[in-house]
Amino acid sequence: MHFSESLKKNSDFRKVYREGKSYANRLLVMYTLKNDSDRNRLGISVSKKVGNSVVRHHITRLVRESYRLHEEMFHSGWDIVVIARAGAKNASYHEIESALLHLGNLQKIMNPEEKKMESH
Repeated sequence: MHFSESLKKNSDFRKVYREGKSYANRLLVMYTLKNDSDRNRLGISVSKKVGNSVVRHHITRLVRESYRLHEEMFHSGWDIVVIARAGAKNASYHEIESALLHLGNLQKIMNPEEKKMESH
């Protein structure tokens, strides 16, 4: 992740949950909160309800890779927490990618000119 870092501290996650905006779709929930930097911080949460550790790590990798490949489309300066829902367990990479971009658009944290290019 070239322009971003990971959100690691429990206190950072709690702050995003408490003060941020959230949108959800069938596979993912996304919380966003403006931070005071020129970088995004991405946090990914997959609970034990979704599956065992192999499944949870697989979903985490899919979300992280989806974000990494589309990172330049996201505005800078946001803390983003992505929570996988139980439906993500059987989802393909393309379904996860689509869900992530959908939530990014709903949150209005994506560049409009890149969105146009993506649909062509």
